[in-house]
Amino acid sequence: MQGILYEGRGLNRELLGNLLNCQYIDAHQSIVLQGFTGSGKTYLACALGKQACLNQFRALYIRLPDLLMEYGDCAAIIGSPKKLLNRYGKIPLLILDEWLVSDISDSELYFLFELMERRSDSTSTIFCTQYRKDDWIKRLGEGVQAEAIVDRYAHTACWIETGSMNMREYFAKPRK
Repeated sequence: MQGILYEGRGLNRELLGNLLNCQYIDAHQSIVLQGFTGSGKTYLACALGKQACLNQFRALYIRLPDLLMEYGDCAAIIGSPKKLLNRYGKIPLLILDEWLVSDISDSELYFLFELMERRSDSTSTIFCTQYRKDDWIKRLGEGVQAEAIVDRYAHTACWIETGSMNMREYFAKPRK
């Protein structure tokens, strides 16, 4: 990918290059971009999303806190949560940024469970998260629904660690 700093980050150039052909979307495979704050997760996800659009796939970027606010706004309206699930469930590539950055209520967990159930094996999702696979169940509340979400994605998704380098800090420094 053009514009991506590979040096010192441990990113697999060949893997990222292969993802640009968007075959993972045809195969309904998902991607987890995991790393520290500022490590370039969102940048990489949006680059993959842009490439998906260039290859004629619909893609949507949303922060998980915004998605959960949208769910909260429609939860009291009869039929609205189902419409929301149907809308987000059908997008070929959904980019969920800030995955598990804050605590999830029981109703939000149920909504995420239903959404992930609709998306599993039929669409692709890119998760941008600071949390490793082992922390997902705990962050989701450790129940059956949490385990089901993790089971659908944590074992089959392509995991990419974005490293520990803070890209904002790196690019803010003057270059010689």
